[in-house]
Amino acid sequence: MNADASASAASASAWPEWESFVERHGYLSWLDLEVEFLGDGRAVLAIERDEAFENPIGNDGYNPVHGGIVASLIDTASAFALRTTFQNPGQAFLTTTDLNVSYLRPATGDLRAEAEVLRAGGSTGVTDVTVEGADGEAAVGRTTYRLFRDGTGDESETDGGDGKS
Repeated sequence: MNADASASAASASAWPEWESFVERHGYLSWLDLEVEFLGDGRAVLAIERDEAFENPIGNDGYNPVHGGIVASLIDTASAFALRTTFQNPGQAFLTTTDLNVSYLRPATGDLRAEAEVLRAGGSTGVTDVTVEGADGEAAVGRTTYRLFRDGTGDESETDGGDGKS
């Protein structure tokens, strides 16, 4: 991400430490995830086209991005949007409990995901996400997360939450 975009995203952010989180997270840093907006129950994330993310099907133009990359973008945008509902987003514990993705067309080129929190309660959060690529809207998704508002992420509170997302 260029310095101007990073400064702009950080200044609009409800979670100023998001960039260091991405850098420490191997998978997200490999994706070279960019945060365009973060705040008020919304997140806009983007990844640039990378041949390593594409299914090599040999068509003209861009090959479609692997569906797992699209699903990861939906899941991550959701988590970032939900973090903005915590008093201290950098200390938030949450974990995905449900991820639903509907692929509408092949995702090509640069991808941009917009996540919106529909509900962020005491222990559960729900988001809607759209992903756009070079050819328009490529996928939509909905996630449900277990939110650990007490900041512990203690597995003993629930059956199976890892608190690491």
